[in-house]
Amino acid sequence: MKCFALIAALLSLASAEIFFEERFDKANWEDNWVQSTHKGDEAGKFVLTAGKFYGDAEKDKGIQTSQDAKFYALSTEFKPFSNKDKPLVVQFTVKHEQNIDCGGGYAKVFDCSLDQKDMHGDSEYKIMFGPDICGPGTKKVHVIFNYKGQNYLIKKEIRCKDDVFTHLYTLIVNPDGSYEVLIDNEKAESGKLEEDWDFLPPKEIKDPEASKPEDWDEREKIDDPEDSKPEDWEQPEHIPDPDATKPEDWDDEMDGEWEPPMIDNPEFKGEWKPRQIDNPEYKGKWIHPMIPNPEYNADEAKSLGKFDEICKLGFDLWQVKSGTIFDNILITDDPAKAKEVGEELWGKTKDAEKKMKDEQDEEEKKKAEEEAKNSEPEEDDDEDLDDIDDETEEAHDEL
Repeated sequence: MKCFALIAALLSLASAEIFFEERFDKANWEDNWVQSTHKGDEAGKFVLTAGKFYGDAEKDKGIQTSQDAKFYALSTEFKPFSNKDKPLVVQFTVKHEQNIDCGGGYAKVFDCSLDQKDMHGDSEYKIMFGPDICGPGTKKVHVIFNYKGQNYLIKKEIRCKDDVFTHLYTLIVNPDGSYEVLIDNEKAESGKLEEDWDFLPPKEIKDPEASKPEDWDEREKIDDPEDSKPEDWEQPEHIPDPDATKPEDWDDEMDGEWEPPMIDNPEFKGEWKPRQIDNPEYKGKWIHPMIPNPEYNADEAKSLGKFDEICKLGFDLWQVKSGTIFDNILITDDPAKAKEVGEELWGKTKDAEKKMKDEQDEEEKKKAEEEAKNSEPEEDDDEDLDDIDDETEEAHDEL
């Protein structure tokens, strides 16, 4: 059985189709990408770099946003394909090296109608996927699908990574209408497209012909009709202090008529309420009857997440603080292949990346401590100054 499973896995990888892959490992990478001119001078430029810290100086090179408070719009084209009868896997790495405060880290997937030179925020896309961070309140993974010309956001909250290291983001859309989101090759969320997006009207609606009967009693408890308030129940909340006496120096003409201070009444019982008993007429909470929704079409559910044509991918985003690096882009029909590639490119360098960053942090810490130490006046100098001051005072006294 193990041998059979291994053979099946190998056959799956062998049959995997890669529609697009970009590792930014070639000097002429820009030849395959188009910079949008829609924003003019407000457009930022991507540069090729592995950043300030990395696991491998060459493998970790990607495109980095290089200018603060800019719009970024860069896209590429590949051979058109459809995912109607196969899985769709979109994967890439994101590294917020600048410890981003507000900005996107997502990619968009388009059909062939996109005008790459004019790509902008309102350009219609098929899928938008990836992390988005803005302040402490927004740290999520966007998964947005375009359905019949309208964009639909996932109803679940998927938290993204918010540190400065490289992370792997993977979206898997299956032909059966299921999906999965992976972060660092670990499942972050999964489910059904029909359930987790509001693409379609609900399967059932409340029966418009039904209404709650007038005599329907939803009160589980009622006042006991045989219970009555005791005659001695009514007591004031506060009473004059019986132990108080008028002070000897109290002058009625000057101070007014003396009144003892008020204290809490130990006999006060609060507002009387009759005891509660089970309601013999209780029928439970009325539930509105549901009926099939005539607006719901089961055949439409089968088409969710399936596109006739996919042939372009782009980064269209805004960043307040630049420094994000995108790399290791992969579009395939095989989740197992994507996971394998992720481990090969991201998995093998992530530990070395962290180690380099830790070493840099330690070096900066030592440097800061040394600078702080050098900026403090030496104790010997202070003692010398004190000696001089003492000598001056003695000389002044002699004069």
